[in-house]
Amino acid sequence: MIVQNKRLFIILLTSVILLLIPLITMQFTTEVNWTLTDFVVAGALLFGTGLMCELVMRKIKKRKYRIALCVTLLAALFLIWTELAVGIFGTPLSGQ
Repeated sequence: MIVQNKRLFIILLTSVILLLIPLITMQFTTEVNWTLTDFVVAGALLFGTGLMCELVMRKIKKRKYRIALCVTLLAALFLIWTELAVGIFGTPLSGQ
């Protein structure tokens, strides 16, 4: 199998590996209790952020701007993930 876009494969593989962490943890403890929806949303967030960083890497020429935009994307991912997990902002997304 020839992978034509190695970065896309790496983004997908990284997303899957990160999603395996809660899946495996659920086998050993009841404190992690994800549903299928949780996995789908988390996968979309991880894969989407990876794709957006890839787009930034391809389209933006200046290294300084690339780094700033990717850090901004990762910060947004972190804030959304945190809101979905524990509801630090109290929005309807948190389920509170």
